[in-house]
Amino acid sequence: MRRSTSSETRKKDTREKIELGGLIVKAGLRYEKRALLLGLVIDAGSRIRDDEAERARLTAIGTEAFGNDSQ
Repeated sequence: MRRSTSSETRKKDTREKIELGGLIVKAGLRYEKRALLLGLVIDAGSRIRDDEAERARLTAIGTEAFGNDSQ
């Protein structure tokens, strides 16, 4: 029996949210207050919108962190 589209959509959405939460843990911010985390993300989002250099800088930091997964 095939799952309904809404069920598949919910499952995909849940998986994405879990993965995004994992990024918070990987960044070492697991125990920070949610309001602080949201503020960080909102601020970063506004800073990278019009600043390609900042976007590139933060991407390099993230890429290095993912590269260190095996260590």
